[in-house]
Amino acid sequence: MKGSPQIRRKFLDMELGQISPVYLHHLALYHKVLNQRNHLLKSMQGQNGSKDMLDVLTDQLIMLAVEVTKRRVEFVSKLQKWAESIHYDISRGKERLNIQYLPSSSVLDEIDLSKLKEGFYETYARKKENEIRRGVTLFGPHRDDLGFFVNERNIQTFGSQGQQRTTALAVKLAEIELIYEEIGEYPILLLDDVLSELDDFRQSHLLKTIQKKVQTFVTTTNIDGIDEAILTNSIIYDVEEGTIDQRR
Repeated sequence: MKGSPQIRRKFLDMELGQISPVYLHHLALYHKVLNQRNHLLKSMQGQNGSKDMLDVLTDQLIMLAVEVTKRRVEFVSKLQKWAESIHYDISRGKERLNIQYLPSSSVLDEIDLSKLKEGFYETYARKKENEIRRGVTLFGPHRDDLGFFVNERNIQTFGSQGQQRTTALAVKLAEIELIYEEIGEYPILLLDDVLSELDDFRQSHLLKTIQKKVQTFVTTTNIDGIDEAILTNSIIYDVEEGTIDQRR
């Protein structure tokens, strides 16, 4: 919630990569062409590059940008569907979560493939001279971001720490359901010292949501706030000074 756009893009790419190898293929090709285009733009600052070659690379970049952007937007839409209801329950009906894909340029008025492509062409044509002057590609999936809004307020800027934690929790739980919806099985869930950041209500909500559904490994320094019924159905290991013992 609080990190840079690069972190949120990485989140998108990692989650999408788990359910769509084709997406990873397009993303890898996009970054390859992007690096070639940026190298050419730098060389054009010294009048060494070819505008014809720039047009060729721009065509290739747009084809891949369309595929990457369209898949990301579809993913965020599905994530929103699950996260909104989960967040509403965790906040006890007090808050509404909205997740938005934030492009680096206004190319998303239409998600229709052909119109999205037109939007990219128009934007690249408009920014072409500026990109040559600056020696870098100024917009595209590599500069896009995610926005999280609770009751229509951007929580990255205006949200409390509790709202940010609740949103992060809702998004994680939504990911689990989305992956199951896409591939027909739940992922293994790893929660490394997450419970210490949540109050008792959020802890219980998290653990009850995944109980008997998702194989989960949880690390924590304290289990006092965890529901007794959940502990009864769990295998507990104590780790002390490098020694692991299963609790009886």
